[in-house]
Amino acid sequence: MPKTHDVIVIGLGVGGEAVAATLAEAGLDVLGIERNLVGGECPYWGCIPSKMMVRAAGALAETSRVGSLAGEAHAHPDYAPVARRIRDEATDDWNDRVAVDRLEGKGGTFLRGQARLVAPREVEVDGERYIARRGVVIAAGGAPAVPPIEGLGTVDYWTNREATEAKEAPESLIVLGGGPIGLEIGQAFSRFGTTVTVVEMAPHILPLEEPENAQALEEVLRNEGIDVHTGASATKVRRSADGVAVGLSDGTLLKADRLLVATGRRLNLPDLDLDAAGLDPNARSVAVDRNLRAADGIWAVGDITGEGAFTHVAVYQARIAADDILGRPHASADYSAIPRVTFTNPEIASAGLSEAQARDNGVNLKVGIAKTASSARGWIHGPGAEHGVAKVIADGDRGVLIGASLMGPSAGEVIGLLILAISQRIPIDRLRQLIFPYPTFVRGIEDALADLARP
Repeated sequence: MPKTHDVIVIGLGVGGEAVAATLAEAGLDVLGIERNLVGGECPYWGCIPSKMMVRAAGALAETSRVGSLAGEAHAHPDYAPVARRIRDEATDDWNDRVAVDRLEGKGGTFLRGQARLVAPREVEVDGERYIARRGVVIAAGGAPAVPPIEGLGTVDYWTNREATEAKEAPESLIVLGGGPIGLEIGQAFSRFGTTVTVVEMAPHILPLEEPENAQALEEVLRNEGIDVHTGASATKVRRSADGVAVGLSDGTLLKADRLLVATGRRLNLPDLDLDAAGLDPNARSVAVDRNLRAADGIWAVGDITGEGAFTHVAVYQARIAADDILGRPHASADYSAIPRVTFTNPEIASAGLSEAQARDNGVNLKVGIAKTASSARGWIHGPGAEHGVAKVIADGDRGVLIGASLMGPSAGEVIGLLILAISQRIPIDRLRQLIFPYPTFVRGIEDALADLARP
């Protein structure tokens, strides 16, 4: 006979784990199913370990800047402490026992395996069936996407997971993909002595970011010795005496010790049998309403919804879905000010619409720009703050911000003010009246707001 629970959660990445924990703490009988590691990508290969790499590489970079600021300092890069720290954080070489215990300690039931839907509120795992009285939450997440490049399957390539698990920095590295993942890992390894080449098929790296800041970061990377190829894609991969050879669409042949494929992520949809629950099996993501409902008795959260593959979005959605299941009052989902941060050095942070997106939406657009280096704090900071801009995007008809982008040290922290301004639709005139502390990087926002008023 099928086993019965109040709620079944398929996938226990950050979003699924948050839903399951909240519902279990509220007294529901929750079954959480995960085929890999409880906690998902973020704690084991994504957000946290990759930022440990970035933090360590940033310390080396700061040491190299001492000469222009405070005398002399010499660092001897050693990747071993980074690898040890990542393994400690990933709980004894990627063991999720702590996370499983955390869920079970809140009253949830854990099951390891691949789940598939067999009815709107019925799930099967390894031949066993489970029925949800209240409903099912789909939080199956995603995985690194691997493009169909000729010969790629014949080489021992890395995704971000293998790169994070590496115990030493490679001698040389080709990075396919000039997005946040490839650039963060590539710059980090470069600062530990790896010869790095980045390949991006778009006209500039970080194609989703404002071109001013994407181009500025490209200049930073080139100045650090990273070779950047834009407007070209990999057409063929083969083994070579050096490790791997990659042929590009422009005829260039690259060789390196290692190859990192960082060309985006794919959703874990094919194994779910969505049509058994009345959902579109051909959809690119699970469509949900503002309460995260995909259908009667079915909710979805996280990457699988297509609303941004970010930990903070998954956790945000998890709160709404859990409240909806419990019948608690809650606000509906609002994605107007989703923030994203590329944790390179310097950082690039954005929220809301880009200038291009706003134009495509037919907005009566106004744009304000201030150079990071022209602010007093940028001048004081010196190295690491010479590039990029603070850019604000406004709807001229409504007098509110609808997008923003920042580049500079701690841009991911400074963006917080703009997230609030966009999401709460604070009038620009009121933002201009704020007293911005001096001298700070946040004051660059004031300069960009002032630029909005110029004809």
